[in-house]
Amino acid sequence: MSAVDAVLPQSGAQYEIRHGAQRAIVTEVGATLRHYAVGDADIIDGFGLEEWSPSGRGQVLAPWPNRLDRGQYRFEDRAGQAALDEPGSQNAIHGLVRWLPWQVASKSADAVVLTCALPPQPGYPWRLDLEVGYSLDATGLTVCFRARNASRVPAPFGIGFHPYLTVGAAIDDALLRIPANRCLVMDDRGLPIGDAPVAGSERDFTQPRSIGSIRLDTGYTDLVRDADGLARASVARPGEGRCVVLWADASFRYLMVYTGDTIEAVPRRRRAIAIEPMTCPPNALRSGIDLLTVEPGQVVEGRWGLVPAAYPTPSPVGL
Repeated sequence: MSAVDAVLPQSGAQYEIRHGAQRAIVTEVGATLRHYAVGDADIIDGFGLEEWSPSGRGQVLAPWPNRLDRGQYRFEDRAGQAALDEPGSQNAIHGLVRWLPWQVASKSADAVVLTCALPPQPGYPWRLDLEVGYSLDATGLTVCFRARNASRVPAPFGIGFHPYLTVGAAIDDALLRIPANRCLVMDDRGLPIGDAPVAGSERDFTQPRSIGSIRLDTGYTDLVRDADGLARASVARPGEGRCVVLWADASFRYLMVYTGDTIEAVPRRRRAIAIEPMTCPPNALRSGIDLLTVEPGQVVEGRWGLVPAAYPTPSPVGL
Protein backbone atom coordinates (compact mmCIF):
# COMPACT_ATOMS: atom_id res chain seq x y z
CA MET A 1 0.00 0.00 0.00
CA SER A 2 1.36 3.41 -0.94
CA ALA A 3 1.50 6.37 1.44
CA VAL A 4 -1.33 7.99 -0.54
CA ASP A 5 -3.50 4.86 -0.24
CA ALA A 6 -2.93 4.85 3.55
CA VAL A 7 -4.26 8.38 4.09
CA LEU A 8 -7.51 8.37 6.06
CA PRO A 9 -10.54 10.48 5.16
CA GLN A 10 -10.55 13.95 6.72
CA SER A 11 -12.96 12.75 9.43
CA GLY A 12 -10.76 9.77 10.27
CA ALA A 13 -11.77 6.13 10.39
CA GLN A 14 -15.37 5.38 9.41
CA TYR A 15 -17.60 3.06 11.46
CA GLU A 16 -20.64 1.71 9.63
CA ILE A 17 -23.62 0.13 11.39
CA ARG A 18 -26.70 -1.44 9.78
CA HIS A 19 -30.12 -2.79 10.65
CA GLY A 20 -32.36 -3.93 7.81
CA ALA A 21 -32.51 -1.08 5.30
CA GLN A 22 -31.01 1.39 7.78
CA ARG A 23 -27.37 2.42 7.50
CA ALA A 24 -25.42 4.89 9.64
CA ILE A 25 -21.78 5.98 9.58
CA VAL A 26 -19.97 7.44 12.60
CA THR A 27 -16.53 8.99 12.27
CA GLU A 28 -13.42 8.78 14.41
CA VAL A 29 -13.10 12.57 14.51
CA GLY A 30 -15.62 13.91 17.00
CA ALA A 31 -17.67 10.67 17.18
CA THR A 32 -19.66 12.48 14.48
CA LEU A 33 -22.79 11.06 12.85
CA ARG A 34 -21.79 11.56 9.21
CA HIS A 35 -24.58 9.59 7.50
CA TYR A 36 -27.93 8.04 8.33
CA ALA A 37 -30.32 6.72 5.69
CA VAL A 38 -33.05 4.19 5.13
CA GLY A 39 -32.47 2.66 1.75
CA ASP A 40 -31.96 5.57 -0.65
CA ALA A 41 -33.72 8.09 1.63
CA ASP A 42 -31.41 10.27 3.71
CA ILE A 43 -32.63 10.93 7.25
CA ILE A 44 -29.89 13.42 8.05
CA ASP A 45 -28.12 15.83 5.73
CA GLY A 46 -24.59 14.75 6.52
CA PHE A 47 -21.35 15.24 4.63
CA GLY A 48 -19.08 13.45 2.21
CA LEU A 49 -16.27 11.03 2.88
CA GLU A 50 -13.64 13.56 1.84
CA GLU A 51 -15.15 16.47 3.79
CA TRP A 52 -14.71 17.53 7.40
CA SER A 53 -17.99 18.30 9.15
CA PRO A 54 -19.34 21.65 7.85
CA SER A 55 -21.64 23.76 10.03
CA GLY A 56 -21.42 21.31 12.94
CA ARG A 57 -23.16 18.50 11.04
CA GLY A 58 -23.67 15.45 13.24
CA GLN A 59 -21.20 16.61 15.88
CA VAL A 60 -21.07 16.00 19.64
CA LEU A 61 -21.04 19.31 21.53
CA ALA A 62 -19.32 18.96 24.93
CA PRO A 63 -18.49 19.99 27.60
CA TRP A 64 -20.84 22.78 26.58
CA PRO A 65 -23.23 23.17 23.63
CA ASN A 66 -23.69 26.26 21.51
CA ARG A 67 -22.19 29.68 22.26
CA LEU A 68 -20.09 30.85 25.20
CA ASP A 69 -19.68 34.61 25.67
CA ARG A 70 -16.05 35.54 24.95
CA GLY A 71 -15.10 31.98 25.90
CA GLN A 72 -14.79 33.13 29.50
CA TYR A 73 -16.35 31.73 32.66
CA ARG A 74 -15.66 30.87 36.28
CA PHE A 75 -16.87 27.81 38.17
CA GLU A 76 -16.18 27.76 41.88
CA ASP A 77 -12.45 28.60 42.18
CA ARG A 78 -11.45 27.82 38.60
CA ALA A 79 -11.57 30.04 35.53
CA GLY A 80 -11.82 28.95 31.91
CA GLN A 81 -10.78 30.73 28.73
CA ALA A 82 -11.71 28.89 25.56
CA ALA A 83 -10.56 29.80 22.07
CA LEU A 84 -12.90 32.12 20.18
CA ASP A 85 -13.85 29.85 17.30
CA GLU A 86 -16.70 32.20 16.36
CA PRO A 87 -14.43 35.26 16.20
CA GLY A 88 -16.87 37.57 14.45
CA SER A 89 -19.17 37.41 17.47
CA GLN A 90 -16.42 36.96 20.04
CA ASN A 91 -17.83 33.60 21.14
CA ALA A 92 -16.48 30.15 21.75
CA ILE A 93 -18.88 27.60 20.30
CA HIS A 94 -19.82 23.93 20.64
CA GLY A 95 -17.26 22.75 23.18
CA LEU A 96 -13.92 21.02 22.81
CA VAL A 97 -14.39 17.43 21.59
CA ARG A 98 -15.84 17.78 18.09
CA TRP A 99 -12.43 17.81 16.37
CA LEU A 100 -10.71 15.28 18.64
CA PRO A 101 -10.08 11.64 17.74
CA TRP A 102 -12.36 9.21 19.61
CA GLN A 103 -11.53 5.58 20.33
CA VAL A 104 -13.81 2.61 19.61
CA ALA A 105 -14.81 0.86 22.83
CA SER A 106 -17.09 -1.70 21.16
CA LYS A 107 -18.47 -2.43 17.71
CA SER A 108 -21.13 -4.79 16.36
CA ALA A 109 -23.16 -4.97 13.17
CA ASP A 110 -25.79 -2.55 14.47
CA ALA A 111 -24.02 -0.56 17.21
CA VAL A 112 -20.81 1.30 17.95
CA VAL A 113 -19.54 2.97 21.13
CA LEU A 114 -16.74 5.56 21.09
CA THR A 115 -14.87 7.16 23.97
CA CYS A 116 -12.84 10.32 24.48
CA ALA A 117 -10.70 11.38 27.45
CA LEU A 118 -10.76 15.17 27.64
CA PRO A 119 -7.70 16.39 29.60
CA PRO A 120 -7.62 19.60 31.65
CA GLN A 121 -6.77 22.64 29.53
CA PRO A 122 -7.29 26.44 29.55
CA GLY A 123 -10.77 26.15 28.06
CA TYR A 124 -11.87 23.52 30.59
CA PRO A 125 -9.61 22.83 33.58
CA TRP A 126 -11.19 19.49 34.53
CA ARG A 127 -10.75 15.93 33.29
CA LEU A 128 -13.73 14.20 31.68
CA ASP A 129 -14.22 10.68 30.37
CA LEU A 130 -16.86 10.75 27.63
CA GLU A 131 -18.69 7.92 25.91
CA VAL A 132 -21.17 8.13 23.03
CA GLY A 133 -22.98 5.14 21.58
CA TYR A 134 -25.00 4.79 18.39
CA SER A 135 -27.32 1.83 17.78
CA LEU A 136 -29.92 0.85 15.19
CA ASP A 137 -33.02 -1.27 15.72
CA ALA A 138 -36.51 -1.57 14.26
CA THR A 139 -37.52 1.82 15.71
CA GLY A 140 -34.59 3.79 14.27
CA LEU A 141 -31.39 5.28 15.65
CA THR A 142 -30.65 5.67 19.37
CA VAL A 143 -27.78 7.84 20.65
CA CYS A 144 -26.60 7.51 24.26
CA PHE A 145 -24.01 9.53 26.17
CA ARG A 146 -22.17 9.01 29.44
CA ALA A 147 -19.86 11.57 31.03
CA ARG A 148 -17.70 10.84 34.07
CA ASN A 149 -15.89 13.49 36.07
CA ALA A 150 -12.35 12.12 36.42
CA SER A 151 -11.20 15.16 38.43
CA ARG A 152 -10.84 15.50 42.21
CA VAL A 153 -13.23 18.47 42.33
CA PRO A 154 -16.75 19.12 40.98
CA ALA A 155 -16.92 19.96 37.28
CA PRO A 156 -19.50 21.91 35.24
CA PHE A 157 -20.95 20.09 32.28
CA GLY A 158 -23.34 20.40 29.38
CA ILE A 159 -23.74 18.46 26.15
CA GLY A 160 -25.61 18.71 22.89
CA PHE A 161 -25.83 17.02 19.50
CA HIS A 162 -26.13 18.61 16.06
CA PRO A 163 -28.06 16.54 13.48
CA TYR A 164 -29.51 18.21 10.39
CA LEU A 165 -32.81 16.47 9.57
CA THR A 166 -33.95 16.16 5.97
CA VAL A 167 -37.10 15.01 4.23
CA GLY A 168 -35.56 15.20 0.79
CA ALA A 169 -36.26 18.80 -0.28
CA ALA A 170 -35.77 22.42 0.76
CA ILE A 171 -37.31 23.02 4.16
CA ASP A 172 -39.66 25.91 3.29
CA ASP A 173 -42.59 23.62 2.47
CA ALA A 174 -41.87 21.12 5.23
CA LEU A 175 -44.02 20.87 8.34
CA LEU A 176 -42.21 21.44 11.63
CA ARG A 177 -43.34 20.51 15.12
CA ILE A 178 -41.40 21.61 18.22
CA PRO A 179 -43.00 20.49 21.52
CA ALA A 180 -42.01 23.56 23.55
CA ASN A 181 -43.95 26.22 25.41
CA ARG A 182 -41.14 28.78 25.59
CA CYS A 183 -38.25 29.97 23.46
CA LEU A 184 -35.06 31.82 24.29
CA VAL A 185 -34.72 35.48 23.38
CA MET A 186 -31.30 36.05 21.81
CA ASP A 187 -29.12 39.12 21.41
CA ASP A 188 -27.30 39.92 18.17
CA ARG A 189 -24.42 37.61 19.17
CA GLY A 190 -26.65 34.56 19.59
CA LEU A 191 -26.59 34.69 23.39
CA PRO A 192 -29.76 34.31 25.51
CA ILE A 193 -31.02 37.39 27.31
CA GLY A 194 -34.27 35.86 28.53
CA ASP A 195 -37.13 33.67 27.38
CA ALA A 196 -40.72 34.15 26.26
CA PRO A 197 -43.87 32.11 25.62
CA VAL A 198 -44.20 30.85 22.06
CA ALA A 199 -48.00 30.93 22.07
CA GLY A 200 -49.26 33.30 19.39
CA SER A 201 -45.80 34.08 18.03
CA GLU A 202 -44.17 33.17 14.73
CA ARG A 203 -41.99 30.73 16.66
CA ASP A 204 -44.93 28.66 17.85
CA PHE A 205 -44.58 25.18 16.32
CA THR A 206 -46.42 23.29 19.04
CA GLN A 207 -48.69 22.06 16.24
CA PRO A 208 -47.17 21.01 12.90
CA ARG A 209 -47.08 23.90 10.43
CA SER A 210 -45.13 24.98 7.39
CA ILE A 211 -41.70 26.44 8.04
CA GLY A 212 -42.15 28.94 5.22
CA SER A 213 -39.59 31.73 5.13
CA ILE A 214 -39.03 32.03 8.90
CA ARG A 215 -35.38 32.13 9.95
CA LEU A 216 -34.69 30.19 13.12
CA ASP A 217 -31.57 30.01 15.22
CA THR A 218 -33.71 29.61 18.30
CA GLY A 219 -33.49 27.72 21.54
CA TYR A 220 -36.71 26.12 22.78
CA THR A 221 -37.43 25.01 26.34
CA ASP A 222 -40.27 24.04 28.69
CA LEU A 223 -40.55 20.93 26.55
CA VAL A 224 -43.80 19.00 26.43
CA ARG A 225 -43.24 15.30 27.02
CA ASP A 226 -45.30 12.25 26.19
CA ALA A 227 -46.39 9.69 28.78
CA ASP A 228 -43.06 7.86 28.42
CA GLY A 229 -41.11 11.01 29.40
CA LEU A 230 -39.77 11.70 25.92
CA ALA A 231 -40.10 14.99 24.05
CA ARG A 232 -40.70 14.50 20.33
CA ALA A 233 -40.03 17.02 17.58
CA SER A 234 -40.65 16.30 13.91
CA VAL A 235 -40.15 17.54 10.38
CA ALA A 236 -42.38 16.18 7.63
CA ARG A 237 -43.01 16.40 3.91
CA PRO A 238 -46.65 15.30 3.60
CA GLY A 239 -46.75 15.13 -0.20
CA GLU A 240 -44.03 12.50 -0.16
CA GLY A 241 -45.25 10.74 2.98
CA ARG A 242 -41.91 11.38 4.70
CA CYS A 243 -41.33 12.32 8.31
CA VAL A 244 -38.44 12.25 10.76
CA VAL A 245 -39.11 12.29 14.50
CA LEU A 246 -36.39 13.37 16.93
CA TRP A 247 -36.97 12.24 20.53
CA ALA A 248 -35.04 13.19 23.64
CA ASP A 249 -35.19 12.00 27.23
CA ALA A 250 -35.47 14.13 30.36
CA SER A 251 -31.73 14.89 30.46
CA PHE A 252 -32.25 17.18 27.44
CA ARG A 253 -34.17 20.27 28.52
CA TYR A 254 -33.59 22.35 25.37
CA LEU A 255 -33.88 22.00 21.61
CA MET A 256 -31.91 24.40 19.42
CA VAL A 257 -33.58 24.77 16.03
CA TYR A 258 -31.58 26.21 13.12
CA THR A 259 -32.89 26.69 9.59
CA GLY A 260 -29.41 27.05 8.11
CA ASP A 261 -29.70 30.58 6.75
CA THR A 262 -26.10 31.56 7.55
CA ILE A 263 -24.41 28.42 6.26
CA GLU A 264 -21.45 29.49 4.13
CA ALA A 265 -22.00 26.95 1.36
CA VAL A 266 -25.03 28.38 -0.44
CA PRO A 267 -26.28 25.05 -1.86
CA ARG A 268 -26.64 23.75 1.71
CA ARG A 269 -28.68 26.69 3.01
CA ARG A 270 -32.21 25.73 4.11
CA ARG A 271 -31.71 22.25 2.65
CA ALA A 272 -32.19 20.66 6.06
CA ILE A 273 -33.09 21.79 9.56
CA ALA A 274 -30.90 21.26 12.59
CA ILE A 275 -32.83 20.17 15.68
CA GLU A 276 -30.25 19.94 18.43
CA PRO A 277 -31.01 18.30 21.80
CA MET A 278 -29.09 20.10 24.58
CA THR A 279 -28.91 19.59 28.33
CA CYS A 280 -28.51 23.33 28.94
CA PRO A 281 -28.96 26.58 27.04
CA PRO A 282 -26.25 28.54 25.22
CA ASN A 283 -23.83 30.37 27.54
CA ALA A 284 -24.65 28.09 30.48
CA LEU A 285 -21.04 28.02 31.72
CA ARG A 286 -21.42 31.76 32.39
CA SER A 287 -25.08 31.98 33.37
CA GLY A 288 -25.25 28.72 35.32
CA ILE A 289 -28.75 28.08 33.96
CA ASP A 290 -29.44 24.32 33.94
CA LEU A 291 -25.70 23.69 34.03
CA LEU A 292 -24.89 20.26 35.48
CA THR A 293 -22.49 20.02 38.43
CA VAL A 294 -20.80 16.63 38.22
CA GLU A 295 -19.16 15.44 41.43
CA PRO A 296 -15.79 13.63 41.35
CA GLY A 297 -16.34 10.13 40.00
CA GLN A 298 -20.00 10.81 39.22
CA VAL A 299 -21.47 9.72 35.89
CA VAL A 300 -24.25 11.58 34.06
CA GLU A 301 -26.00 10.10 31.07
CA GLY A 302 -28.86 10.55 28.63
CA ARG A 303 -30.23 9.46 25.28
CA TRP A 304 -31.98 10.75 22.21
CA GLY A 305 -32.79 9.31 18.83
CA LEU A 306 -34.29 9.53 15.35
CA VAL A 307 -37.33 7.65 14.07
CA PRO A 308 -37.87 7.59 10.30
CA ALA A 309 -41.64 7.48 9.83
CA ALA A 310 -44.43 7.85 7.34
CA TYR A 311 -46.53 11.01 7.59
CA PRO A 312 -48.66 11.56 9.62
CA THR A 313 -46.42 10.82 12.59
CA PRO A 314 -47.51 7.58 14.22
CA SER A 315 -48.42 7.25 17.87
CA PRO A 316 -45.37 7.44 20.15
CA VAL A 317 -43.22 4.36 19.83
CA GLY A 318 -42.22 2.68 23.08
CA LEU A 319 -38.47 3.20 23.42
